[in-house]
Amino acid sequence: MITMNEIVREEVPTLHERSVEVTFPLSEEDKETMRLMREFLANSQDDEIAEKYDLRSGIGLAAPQIGVNKRMFAIRLPDGDDLLEFGIYNPKIISHSVEQTFLTGGEGCLSVDREVEGHVPRYMRITLTGIDHNGIPVKLRLKGMKAIVCQHEYDHLDGIMFYDRIDKKEPFKEYGPAT
Repeated sequence: MITMNEIVREEVPTLHERSVEVTFPLSEEDKETMRLMREFLANSQDDEIAEKYDLRSGIGLAAPQIGVNKRMFAIRLPDGDDLLEFGIYNPKIISHSVEQTFLTGGEGCLSVDREVEGHVPRYMRITLTGIDHNGIPVKLRLKGMKAIVCQHEYDHLDGIMFYDRIDKKEPFKEYGPAT
């Protein structure tokens, strides 16, 4: 089980490096890494488990955040009665809207233990491709919060932190409609 002790913090240099592609067929180690990431997200959103193990709630987790320099991430985003939950290997954003958006309250990150104020520009819509745990290619069209979360995790795979995208001169600049 992953706890906050295994989450790599922002000052660790490897978190700022580009990750390598995952090879197929998947190794048992890569399958277990994904299983643990997905389990962490579920546990972090369960009030009892999160309190018991002192977990910060998360909706996305990239492998570099647990010290694995590979291109994979997991998402678990409750959306009303729906739940967007998946793990993806070697994701690529193959297209995006011109229109941008941002979260009015800013973004947070399990690897960042401080509050960082400012708006993070994100694309309103993206098309994400990658490979699922069965080795099958997937293509997802996402918008709004779902697109924002995937872009945040995707950035981790390139060593980019959300605060790297905040305009230093105008941190509260608005980018299209707020989400």
